[in-house]
Amino acid sequence: MGIDAKERRVHGIQRERIPTSDSTLIPEKGKRDIFSAWRISFFGAIGLLIFLTVFSPDPYARILRFLPDGIVKTFQVTVLSILLALVIGLLAGLGRISRVRLINRIATVYVEVIRGIPLLVQIFYIYYALGRIVKLPDIASAIIAMSICYGAYMGEIIRAGIQAIPKGQMEAALALGFSRGKAMRYIILPQTIKIILPPIGNEFIALLKDSSLVSILAISDLLRRGREFASRTFEYFETLTVVALVYLILTLFFSYLVGKMEERLNRDVR
Repeated sequence: MGIDAKERRVHGIQRERIPTSDSTLIPEKGKRDIFSAWRISFFGAIGLLIFLTVFSPDPYARILRFLPDGIVKTFQVTVLSILLALVIGLLAGLGRISRVRLINRIATVYVEVIRGIPLLVQIFYIYYALGRIVKLPDIASAIIAMSICYGAYMGEIIRAGIQAIPKGQMEAALALGFSRGKAMRYIILPQTIKIILPPIGNEFIALLKDSSLVSILAISDLLRRGREFASRTFEYFETLTVVALVYLILTLFFSYLVGKMEERLNRDVR
């Protein structure tokens, strides 16, 4: 995924919904058409997968039985990476707005450098290049690489979310005797969370899709398991069709959840 696409997601934190590269494909409020794009895509994918496994169990049913371990591994990598990326992003975001020049420069350089290097290159670099110094397990290398990459984008989301809070909030907290750190912790960040949750959800979806890149490190994720099955049976078309449908179902499902979460947050704000 390119930098421009990532930038569009980062700037999608405003309460008023702005379409982004990984925005949720669900009907707009008041337009719950039974033939909406989301319903056609989601239920069409499920229906096609069921049709293939029922009417052509060999090989589609065999493929589907071969993939659950890969789905679990994909979720493991995605969840651990997003959690670590949130920690890194929080530090980067706070560093980007820090008044300490050194901290601000370090955070800014980190964000700009990481966003300028493709994720695949970062995975290779941590596993192979740094592997000559510190040998890390395959899955640890993948999680670290994805966390560092997405941490930079999380940092920009958190920075923009903090700066979206009116400056009067901080000034009022300082006037009440709060230190700047306590004001940030107890007043600014709790309000920021409501703003940044939807774009963070979109980052989770993007990371779920990008997790397929870890298969190059021989991690048995969803794509890797599919490739293992195809290499044994040479049924590449059938296998990759099932893998693609599973990815589509997962991403559309989580997109729907992100959309419902954003809709609820907007309703609470009003």
